[in-house]
Amino acid sequence: MEAEKKPPVVSDLGAWGMNVVSSVGIIMANKQLMSSAGYAFSFATTLTGFHFTVTALVGWISRASGYSASKHVPLWELVWFSLVANTSITGMNLSLMLNSVGFYQISKLSMIPVVCLMEWVINSKHYTTKVISAVVVVAAGVGICTVTDVEVNAKGFICACVAVFCTSLQQITIGSFQKKYSIGSFELLSKTAPIQAVSLIILGPFADYYLNGQWLFNYSFSTGATFFILLSCSLAVFCNMSQYLCIGRFSATSFQVLGHMKTVCVLILGWILFDSALTIKNILGMLLAIMGMVVYSWAMESEKKATAAIPRNKSDMLDGEDVPLKSRLSGVPSDELDLEDGPMKS
Repeated sequence: MEAEKKPPVVSDLGAWGMNVVSSVGIIMANKQLMSSAGYAFSFATTLTGFHFTVTALVGWISRASGYSASKHVPLWELVWFSLVANTSITGMNLSLMLNSVGFYQISKLSMIPVVCLMEWVINSKHYTTKVISAVVVVAAGVGICTVTDVEVNAKGFICACVAVFCTSLQQITIGSFQKKYSIGSFELLSKTAPIQAVSLIILGPFADYYLNGQWLFNYSFSTGATFFILLSCSLAVFCNMSQYLCIGRFSATSFQVLGHMKTVCVLILGWILFDSALTIKNILGMLLAIMGMVVYSWAMESEKKATAAIPRNKSDMLDGEDVPLKSRLSGVPSDELDLEDGPMKS
């Protein structure tokens, strides 16, 4: 008899909600922390190192208290994953610095087709016409409401390509590791966070100096800046955790579509909290993106139902009218017959 499966601690909807709320919250906190009108903390790479330091600390406390178990994952795979993840972070920062905001947004939009292509190549995953159409609608809507000026140069283009490739590979690898090693999302995050934290804390100040020409050691930490750094780090724990949860339960493609929902939320909150401009073009783009997300959810649900309807074992194939005639005539149970010549062979 199979062991009874325990219900997940966090539901699928809860994982989505945690990711949206924490991601939007950390963007708002970082905007206040890093903007010139706020505390001018322009050390994005080092701040990410702080994020992973706090995440690693939470993971250590969780294991020490017995809340989470530790499963073996080869060290070289953890180092490889951390290298890809850190290259993604650095590449995104360089892309934003070297390119216009418009091209940076286009590079982020390109992650959806890149993730789809990589999942097709690596995991042999196929997508229905409905899903592809919905993804195109989402990308078009977000493009309309976010892309403005588009300027690019050779260095910026290379950085954008590296960032898109590494980010897509990182998100696919998260799901692959969880299945390969039967490890939970938080346990995997607890193993990768310390490596990323150490490497980013060491290399972050140099990367930030290259990006903005300022040293972290010369920054004057005020009470307000310290508060927002701690707030950003706290939100980062939930953001990282929910990212692993979402990709582990769904797919990297679904996570990218969710990411564009966060973009819409950020635009709306920026308009409410920071008096950002909101034009008719932005509104129409948001509506188109939201419509695409609804269609995507419907398409994925239809795909799940279609997959569930496909017979997966011998008992499914032998249900009802599919029972072999030989079994009906002899009265012998169908599962005792030789099925070598039948529709399926176990």
